[in-house]
Amino acid sequence: MRTQQRGVTMIGWIFLLIPMAIVVYGGIRLAPKYLAYYKLVTAMKETASQLKSDETLTPTLIRGSLEKRFDTGYVEIDPKDIDISKNENGDWQMTADYEDGAPLFGNISLILKFNSTVAIH
Repeated sequence: MRTQQRGVTMIGWIFLLIPMAIVVYGGIRLAPKYLAYYKLVTAMKETASQLKSDETLTPTLIRGSLEKRFDTGYVEIDPKDIDISKNENGDWQMTADYEDGAPLFGNISLILKFNSTVAIH
C-alpha cells in the first residue's frame, strides 16, 4: 500500500508567511499615525466641550484653546492647519482634513487621509 505525505512544504510556508509578514509590518508602521489621529480628535472634542457655553467665541479664541490642548496632549499637528468656521446652523466647527504617510520599504509608502469635523454647540 502506498502512503501519501500530507502537509505544507517549506516553500509553501514561505508563500504563506511573506504576505502575512508584509501586512503585519504595514500595521506596525500605521499604528502611530492612527494614534496621532485619535489624539487629535480627542483634543478637538475636549476643546468643543470646554467652549460650548461661551457666547463670545472667535476663531482666535478657539485656536488658542485648541493649541493648549495640542501642547498638553502631544499632538503633532499644527493648530493653524485646523479650519475653524461657522456651519449653516451658526455654530462654530473645527475641521481637520489632512494626509499622512508612512514609508513601508524601498520607495513604497502608505498614504492615509484623515478628515474629522467637531461642532461647538
